[in-house]
Amino acid sequence: MSASTFHASGAISADRQDQSDAKTPHKDAALARPSWTTTVPREFVHRASIAEVMLTGWERVDDHRFTVTAQWPRRHSFFAGFDGFHDPLIAAETIRQTAILLAHTEFGVPLGYHFLMAGLSVSVQPEHFRIGWTPASLELDVSCTNVKRRRNAFAGCDVNVKIYRDGSLAATGGGAVTCIDPKVYARLRAAKLLDSQRPRALPLTAPEAPQTVGRMSPVDVVLSPVGEPGRWQLRVDIRHPVLFDHPVDHVPGMLLLEAARQATAATLGRASLPVAFTIEFTRYVELDVPCTVEALRIPASRSGEETVLVTAKQEELLVFRATMTMASSAG
Repeated sequence: MSASTFHASGAISADRQDQSDAKTPHKDAALARPSWTTTVPREFVHRASIAEVMLTGWERVDDHRFTVTAQWPRRHSFFAGFDGFHDPLIAAETIRQTAILLAHTEFGVPLGYHFLMAGLSVSVQPEHFRIGWTPASLELDVSCTNVKRRRNAFAGCDVNVKIYRDGSLAATGGGAVTCIDPKVYARLRAAKLLDSQRPRALPLTAPEAPQTVGRMSPVDVVLSPVGEPGRWQLRVDIRHPVLFDHPVDHVPGMLLLEAARQATAATLGRASLPVAFTIEFTRYVELDVPCTVEALRIPASRSGEETVLVTAKQEELLVFRATMTMASSAG
């Protein structure tokens, strides 16, 4: 599983958190109005760095449907894009942030709660991912279905997102999100919770050659060679400013998605644009236990595309599986 937590103060006072009712959404009109001039508060999307906030505003359409606005930079420090196209993985990060934002602001989940996504899927229209002369301004049509409540409080839902750019559908995606009370999470993760602000992690291993996995810098490589084709050790650099925006007690889901993308590039022998990907998180990926990543080409569903199945294990247990479908060219 992938969990996301951010311990913050300032955006919502302790009094307001204690008084929050899951049936009464946060109604700050100034914050909820869509905006193109500022981002939403970083605490609402569990980011420490303002630069990593993709969302700019939101508003409710009805009980389970919302409009969210977002912006992608022309060049991101990590989601750097490919051959003149925005990186489709930035769409996954945008969907992740959207689920957390709406849980806090519209479904009454207090700050400090933990969020788990059992999986995430994204499909893109490459022609609408071209990098232009200005940042990409986006409008997201979001529906939250299969809403679950526990003791009358919001406990999770399925989030389905359509991302529009200049009125055209650029991507679709979503996943199931679950909210966990901090006390419950503390019991669940008691053996791995941080004793300090510095996570416990394995020594950093040597990176695979960047050009082999579709990267320019070894800093951004999340795989280490083990001397076997189609097999790597997950490389976890807890100092990475984007993948580890703040301290966590497990490997973040976006790092695992990037590992799947890099394993796919190495398997195909080239970097290319992901046109569809699905990842399923089956267990927490621990920071202090070696994780083995394996990749295997499988038949693609459409001509002109190539598909790779990526799996990972820790202590012989499956921790995630991903299917990455890549374009034969950037088109």
